[in-house]
Amino acid sequence: MDGILGIGPITASATYAAAGEGKDFVNGRHFSAWLGLVPGQHSTGGKTVLLGISKRGNAYLRTLFIHGARAVLRHSSNKTDRLSRWAQAVLARRGHNKACVAVANKMARMAWVIMAKGETYRVAT
Repeated sequence: MDGILGIGPITASATYAAAGEGKDFVNGRHFSAWLGLVPGQHSTGGKTVLLGISKRGNAYLRTLFIHGARAVLRHSSNKTDRLSRWAQAVLARRGHNKACVAVANKMARMAWVIMAKGETYRVAT
């Protein structure tokens, strides 16, 4: 997980210790849901209601991802890469805390791709 913004050695080792190689998860969204970084859902009669994050799963890992996302948001204002531009757009639309969770969710999905598929991180420009 070298190179992903917001994921350092502590987060990487804790993620590997908790999730292994990530092959138990079908995709990145399942991994992110396992961490509790996706919205809860209460839907009935064709009406979809999305709630706050579910907070299920490993609280320690979720905390590490959220703190990494806070660092990404803080340093993204002066950068022009794709992730930083997206993070700033979410920050402007939704506010700081929701943007932190959105960035943490994206970081978890990127981490899953690296763990499960054995790919290396490539910065999108």
